[in-house]
Amino acid sequence: MNRCFAKHNVFNVSYHIIWIPKYRKHILKGEIREQLMLLLKEKSIQLNISIEASEIMPDHVHLFIKANPTIIISTIVKHLKSYTSFKLRKMFLY
Repeated sequence: MNRCFAKHNVFNVSYHIIWIPKYRKHILKGEIREQLMLLLKEKSIQLNISIEASEIMPDHVHLFIKANPTIIISTIVKHLKSYTSFKLRKMFLY
């Protein structure tokens, strides 16, 4: 378990996040899939969250993450989606 700010608080906050590419296109395969996984790991380190499990299907992404309860889930999702989208579009010009 992770430790919170006060020495008597303990937390275990987990989220299951699912998102799809625009129009649910089947583009998350091959090299794009590999780069997406690397980018997610990179951003999770920056956000100080841990990806416990992940599955990238051709038309959607599943992530099971653990995070500090002081970080709002909408902020986590916003950062993960915008960062990976920006980087993948730059790499693959879609």
